[in-house]
Amino acid sequence: MKPAQSPLLQKAYDLRQAIRSKAHTGPTSGLVQGAIQGNVVILPADWASDFLLYCQKNPISCPLIGVSEVGDFTMPELGHDIDMRHDIPEYYVYRNGEKVENRTDIEELWQDDMVAFVLGCSFSFEHALSQAGLTPRNIEEDVNVSMYETNIATVPAGRFFGNTVMTMRPYVPKDAIRAIQITTRFPKAHGAPLHFGSPQEIGIADLSKPDYGDAVSVKEGEVPVFWACGVTPQVAIRNAKPPICITHSPGKMLVTDILDTDLAVL
Repeated sequence: MKPAQSPLLQKAYDLRQAIRSKAHTGPTSGLVQGAIQGNVVILPADWASDFLLYCQKNPISCPLIGVSEVGDFTMPELGHDIDMRHDIPEYYVYRNGEKVENRTDIEELWQDDMVAFVLGCSFSFEHALSQAGLTPRNIEEDVNVSMYETNIATVPAGRFFGNTVMTMRPYVPKDAIRAIQITTRFPKAHGAPLHFGSPQEIGIADLSKPDYGDAVSVKEGEVPVFWACGVTPQVAIRNAKPPICITHSPGKMLVTDILDTDLAVL
Protein backbone atom coordinates (compact mmCIF):
# COMPACT_ATOMS: atom_id res chain seq x y z
CA MET A 1 0.00 0.00 0.00
CA LYS A 2 1.38 3.42 -0.92
CA PRO A 3 2.13 5.73 2.02
CA ALA A 4 1.28 9.42 2.10
CA GLN A 5 4.47 11.17 1.10
CA SER A 6 6.02 14.11 -0.73
CA PRO A 7 5.60 14.41 -4.51
CA LEU A 8 9.28 13.50 -4.98
CA LEU A 9 9.05 10.34 -2.90
CA GLN A 10 5.81 9.47 -4.66
CA LYS A 11 7.71 9.69 -7.97
CA ALA A 12 10.45 7.42 -6.59
CA TYR A 13 7.86 4.89 -5.43
CA ASP A 14 5.99 5.05 -8.73
CA LEU A 15 9.21 4.50 -10.70
CA ARG A 16 10.07 1.44 -8.60
CA GLN A 17 6.59 0.10 -9.26
CA ALA A 18 7.04 0.71 -13.00
CA ILE A 19 10.36 -1.12 -12.87
CA ARG A 20 8.82 -3.98 -10.88
CA SER A 21 6.06 -4.38 -13.48
CA LYS A 22 8.68 -4.14 -16.27
CA ALA A 23 7.04 -1.02 -17.67
CA HIS A 24 10.44 0.69 -17.32
CA THR A 25 13.59 -1.27 -18.16
CA GLY A 26 15.89 1.54 -19.30
CA PRO A 27 18.53 3.75 -17.66
CA THR A 28 17.59 5.81 -14.62
CA SER A 29 19.88 8.82 -15.16
CA GLY A 30 17.87 12.03 -14.94
CA LEU A 31 14.82 10.31 -13.45
CA VAL A 32 13.38 11.41 -10.08
CA GLN A 33 16.04 14.09 -9.71
CA GLY A 34 16.64 14.79 -6.04
CA ALA A 35 16.38 11.14 -4.97
CA ILE A 36 19.53 9.12 -4.29
CA GLN A 37 20.20 6.29 -6.73
CA GLY A 38 22.27 3.25 -5.87
CA ASN A 39 24.52 0.65 -7.44
CA VAL A 40 23.67 -2.89 -6.36
CA VAL A 41 25.81 -5.92 -5.50
CA ILE A 42 24.23 -9.13 -4.16
CA LEU A 43 26.47 -11.91 -2.84
CA PRO A 44 26.26 -15.08 -0.73
CA ALA A 45 26.87 -14.40 2.96
CA ASP A 46 30.25 -16.14 3.03
CA TRP A 47 31.52 -13.56 0.52
CA ALA A 48 29.87 -10.57 2.17
CA SER A 49 32.53 -9.76 4.76
CA ASP A 50 35.28 -9.60 2.12
CA PHE A 51 33.14 -7.31 -0.03
CA LEU A 52 32.21 -5.12 2.93
CA LEU A 53 35.92 -4.68 3.66
CA TYR A 54 36.55 -3.88 -0.01
CA CYS A 55 33.95 -1.10 0.18
CA GLN A 56 35.42 0.24 3.41
CA LYS A 57 38.90 0.38 1.86
CA ASN A 58 37.59 2.06 -1.31
CA PRO A 59 35.00 4.57 -0.06
CA ILE A 60 35.23 6.85 -3.09
CA SER A 61 34.46 4.12 -5.62
CA CYS A 62 32.24 2.07 -3.30
CA PRO A 63 30.39 4.42 -0.91
CA LEU A 64 28.03 2.22 1.09
CA ILE A 65 24.54 3.54 1.70
CA GLY A 66 22.82 0.29 2.64
CA VAL A 67 23.42 -3.38 3.53
CA SER A 68 20.63 -5.92 3.96
CA GLU A 69 20.26 -8.59 6.59
CA VAL A 70 21.19 -12.07 5.38
CA GLY A 71 18.40 -13.41 3.19
CA ASP A 72 16.33 -10.22 3.42
CA PHE A 73 15.43 -8.73 0.03
CA THR A 74 13.80 -5.63 1.55
CA MET A 75 15.74 -2.44 2.29
CA PRO A 76 13.35 -0.42 4.50
CA GLU A 77 16.06 2.07 5.46
CA LEU A 78 16.34 3.06 1.79
CA GLY A 79 12.70 3.24 0.78
CA HIS A 80 9.12 2.10 1.17
CA ASP A 81 8.37 -1.41 -0.12
CA ILE A 82 11.75 -1.87 -1.84
CA ASP A 83 12.22 -5.39 -3.17
CA MET A 84 15.78 -6.06 -4.28
CA ARG A 85 14.60 -8.95 -6.47
CA HIS A 86 12.46 -6.76 -8.72
CA ASP A 87 13.18 -3.03 -8.33
CA ILE A 88 16.23 -2.62 -10.59
CA PRO A 89 15.50 -2.21 -14.33
CA GLU A 90 18.07 -4.82 -15.34
CA TYR A 91 20.38 -7.16 -13.46
CA TYR A 92 23.66 -8.79 -14.42
CA VAL A 93 24.18 -12.35 -13.19
CA TYR A 94 27.77 -13.50 -12.66
CA ARG A 95 28.85 -17.08 -12.01
CA ASN A 96 32.48 -17.72 -11.09
CA GLY A 97 33.37 -14.24 -12.30
CA GLU A 98 31.75 -14.56 -15.72
CA LYS A 99 28.63 -12.63 -16.68
CA VAL A 100 26.21 -15.30 -17.85
CA GLU A 101 22.90 -13.48 -18.29
CA ASN A 102 20.87 -10.30 -17.97
CA ARG A 103 17.52 -10.38 -16.16
CA THR A 104 14.73 -7.96 -15.35
CA ASP A 105 14.05 -9.74 -12.04
CA ILE A 106 15.97 -12.23 -9.91
CA GLU A 107 13.23 -13.83 -7.82
CA GLU A 108 14.12 -17.29 -9.15
CA LEU A 109 17.78 -16.77 -8.23
CA TRP A 110 17.33 -15.34 -4.74
CA GLN A 111 18.87 -17.49 -1.99
CA ASP A 112 18.31 -17.47 1.76
CA ASP A 113 21.99 -16.68 2.34
CA MET A 114 22.19 -13.64 0.08
CA VAL A 115 23.26 -10.17 1.25
CA ALA A 116 22.46 -7.05 -0.78
CA PHE A 117 24.76 -4.02 -0.84
CA VAL A 118 23.69 -0.62 -2.17
CA LEU A 119 26.42 1.87 -3.09
CA GLY A 120 26.06 5.55 -3.85
CA CYS A 121 25.91 6.64 -7.49
CA SER A 122 27.00 9.76 -9.34
CA PHE A 123 23.48 10.05 -10.78
CA SER A 124 22.65 11.41 -7.33
CA PHE A 125 24.66 14.61 -7.84
CA GLU A 126 23.38 15.18 -11.36
CA HIS A 127 20.40 17.04 -9.90
CA ALA A 128 22.72 19.50 -8.15
CA LEU A 129 24.74 19.94 -11.34
CA SER A 130 21.58 20.59 -13.34
CA GLN A 131 20.31 23.11 -10.79
CA ALA A 132 23.60 24.99 -11.21
CA GLY A 133 23.17 25.13 -14.98
CA LEU A 134 25.67 22.32 -15.54
CA THR A 135 23.32 19.66 -16.88
CA PRO A 136 25.40 16.55 -17.68
CA ARG A 137 25.78 15.78 -21.35
CA ASN A 138 24.26 12.31 -21.02
CA ILE A 139 21.03 13.90 -19.76
CA GLU A 140 21.07 16.50 -22.54
CA GLU A 141 21.53 13.78 -25.15
CA ASP A 142 19.13 11.35 -23.41
CA VAL A 143 21.63 8.49 -23.26
CA ASN A 144 23.30 6.42 -20.56
CA VAL A 145 26.38 7.91 -18.89
CA SER A 146 29.81 7.00 -20.32
CA MET A 147 31.79 4.57 -18.12
CA TYR A 148 35.40 3.50 -18.58
CA GLU A 149 37.72 0.98 -16.98
CA THR A 150 40.93 2.79 -16.02
CA ASN A 151 44.45 1.84 -14.95
CA ILE A 152 43.89 3.22 -11.43
CA ALA A 153 44.05 0.31 -8.98
CA THR A 154 41.68 -0.03 -6.06
CA VAL A 155 42.86 -1.20 -2.63
CA PRO A 156 42.45 -4.99 -2.51
CA ALA A 157 40.50 -6.63 0.30
CA GLY A 158 40.15 -10.36 0.85
CA ARG A 159 39.35 -11.94 -2.49
CA PHE A 160 38.35 -8.67 -4.20
CA PHE A 161 40.71 -6.54 -6.29
CA GLY A 162 40.76 -4.65 -9.59
CA ASN A 163 40.98 -1.27 -11.29
CA THR A 164 38.64 1.68 -10.91
CA VAL A 165 35.77 2.35 -13.30
CA MET A 166 34.99 6.04 -13.87
CA THR A 167 32.15 8.02 -15.39
CA MET A 168 32.92 10.95 -17.68
CA ARG A 169 31.11 14.24 -18.14
CA PRO A 170 32.63 16.96 -20.36
CA TYR A 171 32.71 20.64 -19.40
CA VAL A 172 34.53 23.79 -20.43
CA PRO A 173 37.25 24.53 -17.83
CA LYS A 174 35.35 27.16 -15.83
CA ASP A 175 32.33 24.85 -15.57
CA ALA A 176 34.58 21.91 -14.67
CA ILE A 177 35.85 23.89 -11.68
CA ARG A 178 32.28 24.59 -10.58
CA ALA A 179 31.34 20.91 -11.08
CA ILE A 180 34.23 19.90 -8.84
CA GLN A 181 33.02 22.30 -6.15
CA ILE A 182 29.44 21.01 -6.35
CA THR A 183 30.20 17.29 -6.37
CA THR A 184 32.63 17.57 -3.46
CA ARG A 185 29.49 18.01 -1.32
CA PHE A 186 28.37 14.46 -2.11
CA PRO A 187 30.94 11.94 -0.81
CA LYS A 188 28.27 9.21 -0.71
CA ALA A 189 27.82 9.75 -4.47
CA HIS A 190 31.57 9.47 -5.23
CA GLY A 191 32.35 13.08 -4.37
CA ALA A 192 34.86 15.14 -6.33
CA PRO A 193 36.35 13.87 -9.61
CA LEU A 194 39.43 11.66 -9.54
CA HIS A 195 40.82 13.03 -12.81
CA PHE A 196 40.23 15.57 -15.53
CA GLY A 197 41.99 16.19 -18.81
CA SER A 198 43.93 13.58 -20.77
CA PRO A 199 42.08 10.24 -20.74
CA GLN A 200 45.26 8.46 -21.83
CA GLU A 201 46.85 9.24 -18.45
CA ILE A 202 44.35 6.92 -16.78
CA GLY A 203 44.44 4.23 -19.44
CA ILE A 204 41.51 5.27 -21.63
CA ALA A 205 42.45 5.03 -25.30
CA ASP A 206 39.27 6.33 -26.93
CA LEU A 207 36.46 8.32 -25.30
CA SER A 208 34.13 7.34 -28.14
CA LYS A 209 34.30 3.70 -26.99
CA PRO A 210 33.18 3.48 -23.36
CA ASP A 211 33.35 0.09 -21.65
CA TYR A 212 29.82 0.57 -20.30
CA GLY A 213 27.00 2.95 -21.16
CA ASP A 214 26.98 5.27 -24.17
CA ALA A 215 29.42 7.71 -25.70
CA VAL A 216 28.54 11.40 -25.47
CA SER A 217 29.76 14.30 -27.55
CA VAL A 218 32.79 16.26 -26.34
CA LYS A 219 32.73 19.71 -27.89
CA GLU A 220 35.63 21.96 -28.83
CA GLY A 221 37.07 23.65 -25.76
CA GLU A 222 35.70 21.07 -23.33
CA VAL A 223 37.72 18.81 -21.05
CA PRO A 224 36.60 15.35 -19.92
CA VAL A 225 36.00 15.14 -16.17
CA PHE A 226 36.13 11.71 -14.53
CA TRP A 227 34.37 10.57 -11.35
CA ALA A 228 34.71 7.22 -9.59
CA CYS A 229 31.88 4.86 -10.47
CA GLY A 230 29.97 2.16 -8.62
CA VAL A 231 30.54 -0.24 -11.51
CA THR A 232 34.05 -0.65 -10.05
CA PRO A 233 32.91 -3.67 -7.97
CA GLN A 234 31.96 -5.52 -11.15
CA VAL A 235 35.65 -5.55 -12.14
CA ALA A 236 36.53 -6.90 -8.68
CA ILE A 237 33.78 -9.51 -8.98
CA ARG A 238 35.24 -10.76 -12.25
CA ASN A 239 38.58 -11.15 -10.48
CA ALA A 240 37.28 -12.67 -7.24
CA LYS A 241 35.05 -15.20 -9.03
CA PRO A 242 32.33 -15.85 -6.42
CA PRO A 243 30.07 -18.79 -7.33
CA ILE A 244 27.20 -16.36 -7.89
CA CYS A 245 26.92 -12.59 -7.77
CA ILE A 246 24.11 -10.36 -8.98
CA THR A 247 24.56 -6.67 -9.79
CA HIS A 248 22.63 -3.89 -11.46
CA SER A 249 23.21 -3.34 -15.16
CA PRO A 250 25.40 -0.21 -15.49
CA GLY A 251 23.23 2.90 -15.65
CA LYS A 252 20.10 1.09 -14.45
CA MET A 253 20.00 1.78 -10.75
CA LEU A 254 17.95 1.36 -7.60
CA VAL A 255 16.04 4.61 -6.99
CA THR A 256 15.67 5.18 -3.24
CA ASP A 257 13.57 7.43 -1.01
CA ILE A 258 16.69 9.17 0.37
CA LEU A 259 17.05 12.77 -0.76
CA ASP A 260 20.36 13.94 -2.21
CA THR A 261 20.29 16.83 0.26
CA ASP A 262 20.22 14.29 3.11
CA LEU A 263 23.68 13.06 2.09
CA ALA A 264 25.22 16.44 1.23
CA VAL A 265 27.96 17.52 3.64
CA LEU A 266 28.11 21.27 3.00
